[in-house]
Amino acid sequence: MVENAPWFETDEERGELFPDAALPDELVGYRGRAACQIAGITYRQLDYWARTDLVGPSIRLAEGSGSQRLYSFKDILVLKIVKRLLDAGVSLHNIRTAVDHLRSRGVRDLAGITLFSDGTTVYECTSAEDVVDLLRGGQGVFGIAVSGAMREISGTISDFPAERADGSEESAADEDELSRRRRTRQPESS
Repeated sequence: MVENAPWFETDEERGELFPDAALPDELVGYRGRAACQIAGITYRQLDYWARTDLVGPSIRLAEGSGSQRLYSFKDILVLKIVKRLLDAGVSLHNIRTAVDHLRSRGVRDLAGITLFSDGTTVYECTSAEDVVDLLRGGQGVFGIAVSGAMREISGTISDFPAERADGSEESAADEDELSRRRRTRQPESS
């Protein structure tokens, strides 16, 4: 399960990533198909990564025929990071090492990390000094700002139905006004 510690220490930190105050609840998750769409991956990738323990659902595992995996906000964030690392050509072995390290962090901790890679190794930078030290070697690198991925997910996730760990769907009473408007918004016909 996701850590019980608060994800953000201040309202300012919470507001930067979740401007509509829709901070993800650790008991609310998203089914596999929604997780795929939010993270930008295929269902085949999601299934393979779950079966090989690269990234699995932390809220509810699939147990038998017809049961549904339930992915937390943090799980979807890690899925998105894995996708970006794969797209950049990082080996699955190195991604697995990076994911093992990310699993030990809370979401609040992840927000302060920028991952860099030279295509072979994945480096974690938490300060400008870390970045400068990494770039001193003259090696070409690319970066993934975890907080940027969090913003993308938090902007998209409200368009998908959430489910509580007990199997019930999030009710409209639990939604804030902005979430309710997004849910009821009808696509305009042209």
